[in-house]
Parts: sequence; C-alpha cells; structure tokens
Amino acid sequence: MVPLLLGGAAIYGATVGALYLLQEQLLFPRSAAAEPLYRLPAHAERIVLQTAEGHRLVGHLIRALGTGRGLVLGFSGNAWNAADCATFLAQRLPDFDLAVFHYRGYPPSEGEPGEAALFADAELVHDTLVRGLAPARVYAVGFSLGSGVASYLARARPLHGAVLVTPFDSIEAVARRRYPFAPVRLLLKHPFRSDRHLAGVDLPVAVLVARDDRVVPRRHSEELVRVLRRPVLYEVLPGDHSGIYDLPEIDRALRRALDAVERAHAPMEAGDRVTLTFDR
Repeated sequence: MVPLLLGGAAIYGATVGALYLLQEQLLFPRSAAAEPLYRLPAHAERIVLQTAEGHRLVGHLIRALGTGRGLVLGFSGNAWNAADCATFLAQRLPDFDLAVFHYRGYPPSEGEPGEAALFADAELVHDTLVRGLAPARVYAVGFSLGSGVASYLARARPLHGAVLVTPFDSIEAVARRRYPFAPVRLLLKHPFRSDRHLAGVDLPVAVLVARDDRVVPRRHSEELVRVLRRPVLYEVLPGDHSGIYDLPEIDRALRRALDAVERAHAPMEAGDRVTLTFDR
C-alpha cells in the first residue's frame, strides 16, 4: 500500500510540476504566431517603440479611410500574429485608425512575454499613440488573451469604450476549471484577473462570445459581464473559439459592438441602462 501511495504522490507531483514549468509555453505560444498569413494593407505603417527595459516593441498602424471615428487599439489572441489581427480589423473597421502591436517576446518584438510586461506595453502603446495622433476617442478591442490586456488598460488609462471577444473573468478561473486537481492559485504566474480590472470601471463594454467555446467556456465570459458597470452589448456567435473568425457574423457583430459603445456616450435618460440576459 505504501509504495502505491508513494507512486501516486510522485505522479501527482510530476504532473503539477510540469504544469508549472510549461505554463509560459501554454499561455504564450509564440511559435504559433511567428509569421503572418496575410498581407497588410498597402497604407499600413510600421511603428517601433522601446520599452523601459530597452526592448523593441513592433506594431502596425492602419489609418482610417476617410474621416475616422477614433483610434482602436487591438490586442490579439495569444496565437494570433499581430499583423494578421491588424489586417482583420482593418477589413472590418475601415473608418477607424487601428493599431496592433506584437506582444513582447513575439517576433519581431523583443524580450519575454508575461502579464506585467503585456500590461506595461499596453500603457506604452496607448500613451505614445494618443500623444502622437490626438484621437477624439480611443477604444480597446481585445481577443481572447488580448481581452485580458484590454481589460487592464481600461482601468489604467481613460478609454471611451472596449469590445471584448471571447473574454474570461480570469485565466486563474479558467485554469482552475480545467485543472481541478492542481493548486492553480499557488502555481499560476499570470492570473490575468479581468474581473478585478473591470469591476466598478465606468466604461461602456461590449462582449462577443462563441456559442461552442471550449477554450474559454461561456460561463467565464458571463462571469466577467456580471461585474461590468456599463455593459452595452452581449452577443453569442455560432461556432467555437477560433472558428468565429471565419464566419460573416463576426463582421456585423464587431460593427454592432463598436456602434454600441459609441452610442453609450450620447446623453442617457433615466432607465436607459442596458440589462443583459444569458441564454443557455
């Protein structure tokens, strides 16, 4: 009996240890986003910033066609090349100036990715572009992991609205659900607590989720929506976590989401607060 117990403890310890050691690879799969799949628009501009640690941070700025409605700061998913994310947004939001940067440690940006690094870089991008472009309005659009960065920026800097696609309440909560046997809170280096960042923030936020999402189950998106002070749209799209980007529904949903956060700045009458319900 004792050898069996010792063997089980060893297997458990090895499994938990592997999760701890591999968490950066699981959360920041840089090789999957190393090369863009699509060509950037011809008028895209390459921007290079320098972090406080001296690392180069590379991004893409795509100006609006005609009179722009403001600046959209895009934050891609953890396995999505930033250039492809910029191209994706430019095709669907041509009347906004758009900027998407490669996360720290994601080529050609330098350094090592991490929660604190991504948050600091989001502040740097925001401050530099707002100072240089002086946009009338600034919106954050975050996809999956990028929703965690956008949520942090919403508390750290003045924004006019945010659109979060397949967001989570926290990486910590998602990991606890996926690995119920592990002491996640003790092991996790990058909890991405979007629920804490957005709680109480007076900001219009639109949320788009995938109906069959197994990467970020809808429950975690709904938990985030419940802490929002000014939710303006919650929409469920057909498909799974990554499949929604291949559907025409995402195009119309992104437009509706930006329109909703923009309308939220119009004068509101008493009782105009949006109440969202979740269908099961």
